[in-house]
Amino acid sequence: MPVIRAIREATADDWPRIWPFWHRIVAAADTYTWDPDMSEEAARALWMSPAKRVYVAEDSAGAVVGSAYLTPNYAGPAARTANAGFMVDPDRAGQGIGRALAEHVLDEARAHGYRGMVFNAVVETNPAVRLWTSLGFTILGTVPDAFEHPRDGRVSLHIMYKALGD
Repeated sequence: MPVIRAIREATADDWPRIWPFWHRIVAAADTYTWDPDMSEEAARALWMSPAKRVYVAEDSAGAVVGSAYLTPNYAGPAARTANAGFMVDPDRAGQGIGRALAEHVLDEARAHGYRGMVFNAVVETNPAVRLWTSLGFTILGTVPDAFEHPRDGRVSLHIMYKALGD
């Protein structure tokens, strides 16, 4: 089990503690479809959008070691299908933080009335694919050769889904 003291809703004051690992992950250009050169201002607007519920995971010393958001994937009559994004400090990988955040966000999604969760573009080489499938997500489809991976060349993107109940 990870050494997490708390998973809680993020505040605006948390962004300076999220940004260093957020930037490192996106700049690596191997797991997210976002611009690796995105400015901090644009990143903050994307991640901390008022339309999203944002969470942080804190370790026993109070350091922010991961963050996630929950938001509707669609609007109107399809707004009960959620989308989420997850970031874990790469220096803390393999400690169960991603799983703890994922379980928390899935519980939050159910509590907020979502009936399912979809990920629109999961890079097939992302180790998180194993996490999502272990949590019951299925691959609905694959977009071949859609992602320019810095080491693996062109790889595919998965569209993944999990029903959350009524």
